[in-house]
Amino acid sequence: MKFCTAINCLDGRVQIPVITYLKERFKVDYVDVVSEPGPNKILADGINQQLLESIWTRVEISITKHNSKGIAIIGHHDCAGNPVDESAQHPHTAAAVRRIRDRFGPVPVIGLWVDSNWEVSEISLD
Repeated sequence: MKFCTAINCLDGRVQIPVITYLKERFKVDYVDVVSEPGPNKILADGINQQLLESIWTRVEISITKHNSKGIAIIGHHDCAGNPVDESAQHPHTAAAVRRIRDRFGPVPVIGLWVDSNWEVSEISLD
């Protein structure tokens, strides 16, 4: 069994599209989901230490116990936890990717965007 990790919003509309995308992207059987409202903003800001530690603990379990093959941080259209548009969320996602990479080193990390049609795309981190 192969796993990857999604740090995803709790919004139920994004769960299935993201899981479907990640299973193909990382060639895995299962996706461990760490969900918080607006996780890309939480990780980009790095302010709420309690939430950060909670996220880190759950991702660490996915990496150490399930040998996660990759990590994705997700932003999406119409997010109640990060209620800004795509142009504002992409920098949050890019900053979150950098923070995750700093924390978990060699595990591949990607940023995803889920649009108004609930379609998933990988964002450029430039």
